[in-house]
This record gives sequence, structure tokens and C-alpha cells, in this order.
Amino acid sequence: MKLGARIFFCYLLIFCACFYYPIDWTLGTLRIRYLEGVEDPLVDQANILAAVVGNEMERGVFHPGNLAQIFRDVYSRSLQADIYNFKKTSVDIRVYITDQAGLVVFDSENKANMGRDFSKWRDVRLTLDGKYGARTTQRNKAEPTSSVLYVAAPIRVHGEPAGVLTVAKPTTNINNFLSSAKPRISMKGAVSLLIAAVLSLLASVWLTRPIKRLTQYAHSIREGRRADFPKLDRSEIGEMGEALRKMQEALEGKRYIEEYVQTLTHELKSPLSAIRGAAELLEEDMEPAQRDRFLSNIRNETNRIQNLVERLLELAYLENLKMLPKQEKISLGAMLNTVVESKQPLLTRKEINLTIQMEADINLKGDPFLLHQAIANILQNAVDFSPQQGRIVICMQPDGNRIVIQVDDQGPGIPDYAVEKVFEKFFSLERPGTGKKSTGLGLNFVREVMHLHQGEVLLQKQSQGGLRATLILPNDQ
Repeated sequence: MKLGARIFFCYLLIFCACFYYPIDWTLGTLRIRYLEGVEDPLVDQANILAAVVGNEMERGVFHPGNLAQIFRDVYSRSLQADIYNFKKTSVDIRVYITDQAGLVVFDSENKANMGRDFSKWRDVRLTLDGKYGARTTQRNKAEPTSSVLYVAAPIRVHGEPAGVLTVAKPTTNINNFLSSAKPRISMKGAVSLLIAAVLSLLASVWLTRPIKRLTQYAHSIREGRRADFPKLDRSEIGEMGEALRKMQEALEGKRYIEEYVQTLTHELKSPLSAIRGAAELLEEDMEPAQRDRFLSNIRNETNRIQNLVERLLELAYLENLKMLPKQEKISLGAMLNTVVESKQPLLTRKEINLTIQMEADINLKGDPFLLHQAIANILQNAVDFSPQQGRIVICMQPDGNRIVIQVDDQGPGIPDYAVEKVFEKFFSLERPGTGKKSTGLGLNFVREVMHLHQGEVLLQKQSQGGLRATLILPNDQ
């Protein structure tokens, strides 16, 4: 499982655990909270009614029949009370009164209870004992929601206990409140959990983004592509990234030196062997013409070694650059003309017709020396592979946010097997006519220059023959 998924599921598990307990506790105790809210006013009602009845008993004007008439009037009333999402249409409070012995002297709901002994009921018994009397009883034992809450208060006459008044309230309305509240609470919990999941996902993405950048950077380095070090935060991930970058630079430097020593040694073997062989032969007696030929070979191989070393130094300098050392405003039209002028002796020798096509001069910011060298390398290859009296066309034009420079020649093009190798160090194809090879560093040099300028170089074999070399540069004007 990926790190981002682990972080997401860990956060989600934490949120689920933290949400489950309070929501489960709320739903489990919600009925008790409602009962507490109902019991509190019932205590007030019972004590107020007990005080009213006690006062009437002191004055000798208490008549159960009058109280029964009042309750008949109350029960017959039709109410239209909107209590939040619940509509109350009738009074459902029941009141009964017992004397000092616990015998019923009044019942607002059931006259048949008159004279019955309620002294064993918890509300009456505890109140007669001077304690808080209350009970909850189910009307129908098969239905847990049919409970009725009873709260009692003592009736006092001249300060002495004279009986008990109990107020009863069915929990039907509480059940209605619960049936309405529980889905809302569950819905709020589900929405909160969904928001928590989204936040967990965002947190996992935020936390793993620097790691993904480091991974992409590592893949780019492994595949040999030039890549800028990613921007990281100042957390432990940033410190790890900086450590990896320094390690990568150290390893690259070591590998860079090893590769260059190996390749340079390999490339120097051939000219050194030729020089050594010619020097050994020169120790013998020979004709002056033959001696001049061997001396010429020594000079040619020495020039080859010098050219190879100079190119390697230039390429090593480029490969170690992270960005351009300087940028100037460059006129590409003027630069093309300068490059062509530098190659004019070669063009004249091979009688090559060179044409420059451009609608207008184009300016861009870059390193004039490196771009000059890159274009010169491309043109040099075009001249080397062009036939005698051939034709070279240089076309420069803007293409949206890019500048495209194309160099077309009439040479043999690139064999299929060499398409992927031409940009590798020391890989070179034989020049037509002479059969000689170059150092094999020119196109690699051009690619490095293009990378530093955020551009690219392409080589395409044309259907009508010849090769098209394309330099693509960003147009920041």
C-alpha cells in the first residue's frame, strides 16, 4: 500500500473512532436527556398543584368533582401547538391524588381508580416517607416506547402531610422527538465523517507531494534526463531531499569522472597507437617522402587528441552547469549569418549552395557563445554529409511560443540503427567520401546547450532524402 493511502486510511480510522464514540453516546443517552428535560417541569407542576390542593383543603373548599370538571374541559380542548418539528394537538398530562394511607381520592383519567390502594407505587410510597417520589412504568410491556413518567409531590395542610399529588406524563412525545432527532444526528455525523475523509485525503496528498516530487526527480536522473531539483518544504522531508541531492551530486561526480576516464582512455588508444607506431618506424632508415608521410600521421593524430580533449572539456563544463551562466539578448538572424560566414571556406570547397530562409529577424535571451557553437555543430554536420555541389537550406521561423531553426541537407541521412545513438558520447558515423569519423561529441554538445536553454534538438530522415536537424528554442519575447 502506498504511503499516501496509508496516511489517508490512518486519518480516516482516527476520525471514525473519534466520531463513533460521541455520536454513539449521544444516540444512546438521547432518550435519558429528553426524560431529564421532561421530568424537571413535572416536578414544578406537581409541587404547584400540590400547593393549590393543600391550600383548598385548609380552607375546606377542595372538591374532587370540581377538579375533575376542570380536567374534562382541558382534555376536550383542541390544540394547534407547533413545537419545532412536532405538532401537539391535545393535553396528555394525568393527575391523581392519594390520601395519607395511599388511597386514591382523585384520578383525572380513570374514575375506576377511586379508592384503590396506591401506597405500594414508588412515587406515592417515597413521597409519604418524605423522599423524592418518581417512577417510570410501561403501559404495554411489549412496547418499550409506551413508558409513562410519574412525579409526585406531598400535599400539606397546616404544615402536616395530608396526601400525595402525582403528575404523569406519557413519553410518546419524547419518542416522536427521538424519531426526528436521531436521523438528523446520524446525518450530521455522516456529513462530518465525509468532510473528515476529504480532509484526510487532502492531508495525505499534501504530505506525500514532496515525496512524489523526489521520486519523479530520481526517475529522471536514473533515465539520464536533465531535471531540476524539486521545490520542497522545510520539514524532515525537505531535509531528506537535500541530503539525497547532495548524495546524488557526489555519486554523479564520481561516476562522471569514472565514465570520462574510461571513454577518454578508450578514445585515446587508437591515436596513441598510431603515433607510437609511426615513431617506431621513424627510427628506421626510410625515404624522405615516406618519413614526411609518417610525420604527417603523427601531426594528424596529435591534432585529433587535442581536438578530443578540448571537446571533452567543453562538454564537461556544460554537463556540470545547472543553469546558464549568462543570458543576453541575441539576434538569431545575425548569429546565423556569422555561423555561415565561418563555414564559407568549407562550403566553397564542396561547392555547396546554402540558403537562409527567415521572414524577419528574431531575438531571444540566451548564451550567445553556446548557441553559436550549437548551430555551428549542426551546420558542420550538414556540410560533412552533403555531397559535392549539394544544397543546404536553413529555415528560421517563430511557431507560437517557440522558435524553430531547421537545417536540411542532401546527405545520406541517418541509418535506422543509429537514430538512438547519435546523441551518445563518442558515437560518430563515417563521412561520405573520406570515410573518417568525428570525435562523436558534437551532437551531445548541442543537446546539452538546448537543455540549458529549455529547448530540444531533433534529427529526422526525410522521405526525399537527406536529413533535417531541428533546433527548438522557447520564444520569451
